[in-house]
Order: sequence, then C-alpha cells, then structure tokens
Amino acid sequence: MAPRLIINADDFGLTPGVNRAIAELHRAGALTSATLMATGAAFDDAIAIAHANPSLGVGCHVVLTDGTPVSPPESIPTLLGPDGKTFRPSLIDFVQALLRGAIREDEIEREVLAQIERLQRAGIGVTHLDTHKHTHLFPTVSRPLLRLAQRCSIRAVRNPFEPVWSSRLAPNALVRRLQFHALSIFGKKSFQSLPQLAHSHILTPDGTIGVSATGQLNAASLHQILHAMPRGTWELVCHPGYNDAALDTIATRLRATREIERQALLSEIPPAIRTLPGLELIHYGQIDEQKDKPGIGDKRLL
Repeated sequence: MAPRLIINADDFGLTPGVNRAIAELHRAGALTSATLMATGAAFDDAIAIAHANPSLGVGCHVVLTDGTPVSPPESIPTLLGPDGKTFRPSLIDFVQALLRGAIREDEIEREVLAQIERLQRAGIGVTHLDTHKHTHLFPTVSRPLLRLAQRCSIRAVRNPFEPVWSSRLAPNALVRRLQFHALSIFGKKSFQSLPQLAHSHILTPDGTIGVSATGQLNAASLHQILHAMPRGTWELVCHPGYNDAALDTIATRLRATREIERQALLSEIPPAIRTLPGLELIHYGQIDEQKDKPGIGDKRLL
C-alpha cells in the first residue's frame, strides 16, 4: 500500500494568524487536518474557518498544561498550577506531578470531556483527539483520552510515538530525539495494549512524523521526511502560522518557525503529491476507509 498522509496543524484557535495560515494552507492543498484548542484566544475565529472549510478535518487539541481549563477550577484541583486557576505552566511541571501520582485520572477525564463538548456544541464533528505537548505519551492521560474518544464516538487518536526513521531526519534535535526515545521505551507498549486500540474500536496511524523536527521543520527537512516515508498511514504534525503581534502575546517557543513551516508546506506538499507514487492525503475522518488493510489500526505496525 502506498503511503497515506494526514497533514495536521496543531494550535488551531491559538491566534488569528495561526488560523489564517491553516485556512490558506488547506485551500492550497497543503494541509488536510487541524486540531482546535477549546480555550484558544482565537477559538471563535477558528470555528468560523472550520465551518467555511468543511473538507478540513478538525480534531480536539486537548490542553492539560500551559493554558486555561474549560472546567470550573474547583472541579479539577490536581490539574492546576500555583494560581489555582490555570494549568501548570510547563510540561516538566506536569510530568513531575504525573509521575508523583499527584494528578487524578478522573480529573483529566472531566477536563478532556469539557474540551471535547465545547467543540461539539460549536458544531464541530470532531475527527480525532491529540494532546498539547503530546501528554498522552503517558498512560494516565491516554487511558481517559481513549475512554472518552469511544464514549463521544470519536473514531481516531494521534499515535504519539515517532518512528525512528523520522526522528533521525530531524536537524539539530539530538536532545529532543533522546527524550522521545526514552519515553517510547516506557510508554509505547502500554499505549498499544490499551483495549480501545488493541480491538480497533479507536484507530490510530502507524506513527506521527516530524515531532523531533518541531521548531526545525523547514523545506529541506520536510522534503527529506516526505521522501523517506514508507508504506502505511502517517500523521505529519506541524505548527504553521504568522509571526504577528497577536503571537507576541502568547507564551510559546514557536514564533518565527511558524512562518518557516508555512512556507515549507506550501513549497513541498504540492510537488510531493505529483511525484511520490500513490501518495494519498487524508484527514482523520477518513482513516477508517481502509481499516481492513494493513497499516490502519494494526497494532503490529504502531
């Protein structure tokens, strides 16, 4: 089977400039999917763009760190940072609390459900779930995430593990590659064995590519990744946008790189469609169209 590729932009709803880039890329045929932040500052603008572009697959970008919850703060105290109103401000803080057992799984489930339902109330047919900063690498997050996907009739979830062939192509990313490799050793088997995935009630790609290249995904690195892609179904994770005044108000390390990624997608995806034999671009809502073929929800290939 030729490669099937989901090109997903995270952070939909973060700023109007991020939203504009997502809309432009989708209309140019260089983006198939985006995941929407339920409490993003430009949420309403993202909703309008999603409704105006029905061929864009829209998932829920679940935020559990570095953001504001949808749930009343008093209902999720173990998820909150020192101010008692917002999430812990960094991934390191979140992971440390998670590993100490200081975060309750039922509170994660409550907040994830609130975020999903906010999108659904806005008329979004949620195609899939993923998490900000890939927190569902950890079973304490992936378990409730998959339970809710099944409960809310969401058919797919991001595979948070990057294949070795993709991570090796990331430029200047040795530390990031080592971090994700260590997490994969401890978490990949647990993720694969979760019943929703093991029994194909929820589907997931064979892996997520471009993770290690985050912040370094230029045209050259994207070209290498695309031309190294083997058979199967993959998600390319990206963070395009415009580095404008609105982005200056957001706490993010991805600023100028958002414009670099936007240009890389515009320059590399259209020729890849023409030159890579059989390459098919899909979004997560189409992932089950070949569910009986190898590579789709096949736990041997995750």
